[in-house]
Amino acid sequence: MECAVEDEGMHYEGNCIRPPSEAYSILLQVTVGCSHNKCTFCGTYTGKRFRIKDEKTILSDILFAAKYMKRQDRVFLMDGDALIIPQKRLMWVLDRIREHIPWVRRVGAYANAKSIRMKTLEELIELKQNGLRILYLGVETGDPNLLKEIHKGTSAENLVKMGRKVREAGIKLSVTVLLGIAGRERSLQHARATGELLSAMDPNYVGALTVMLIPGTPLHDDYTSGRFVLLDERELLQELREMIANTNLSRGLFFSNHASNYLPIKARLPKGKQDALDQIDAALRGEIGLRPEWMRAL
Repeated sequence: MECAVEDEGMHYEGNCIRPPSEAYSILLQVTVGCSHNKCTFCGTYTGKRFRIKDEKTILSDILFAAKYMKRQDRVFLMDGDALIIPQKRLMWVLDRIREHIPWVRRVGAYANAKSIRMKTLEELIELKQNGLRILYLGVETGDPNLLKEIHKGTSAENLVKMGRKVREAGIKLSVTVLLGIAGRERSLQHARATGELLSAMDPNYVGALTVMLIPGTPLHDDYTSGRFVLLDERELLQELREMIANTNLSRGLFFSNHASNYLPIKARLPKGKQDALDQIDAALRGEIGLRPEWMRAL
């Protein structure tokens, strides 16, 4: 969504990108753009050169939120990777939130494998104690070759290690995976590998999104040239089924209720795993209606 800028309002630059679960949070833009910004499927931060916003602007936005957002008890730090902010400065941001918006119960942010690696376990624990309670990590796939092809900038093994590090610090971990990102030929291979990665990482939440082509991205170019084939509805359901079948969490929620998906699923694993598989099977038999194309969006 596009955020309007008021004379004395929040200082937003460009689009405000946040997870669906942060829809009612105070959106505090502490960085502009994404520190990686090389993924072939992503056009979210195109044209944005990554930088950390100055403390004066951040404090101004916190004071604005303190005055006008008294009913919101969560803060989400934008843009693409707020965890990359140096520890001392990030602690300053959390301190100012605690000082001026003391009713906030939870602060969340996007992270990537690099930014998690740059924080020691002790620093992550320090952040958690100062209010950072959840991190959102884009995994996309557990297929090692596919991670390289989409320029994710990390390996499956490193993703698992970094995810476990977040959990060890006591911070909740929500990861996203991408249905359809492998194309047709390697669809089920991608699903199995991703399920295995999720099982090894054991996050609190898993959100499955369906890849949607964005003009100007390398993936869109591959599609128009015929090098990448989009999955149809049935193939995407089969991929989702294979992924859930291969995902074993000690206790976590698996969602596919994002607007990009054809079939919304909400399953608490391991207890609700079979119910989720049965629901997908019913959809494959045509017994459950799918989200119409015009209602799908990023």
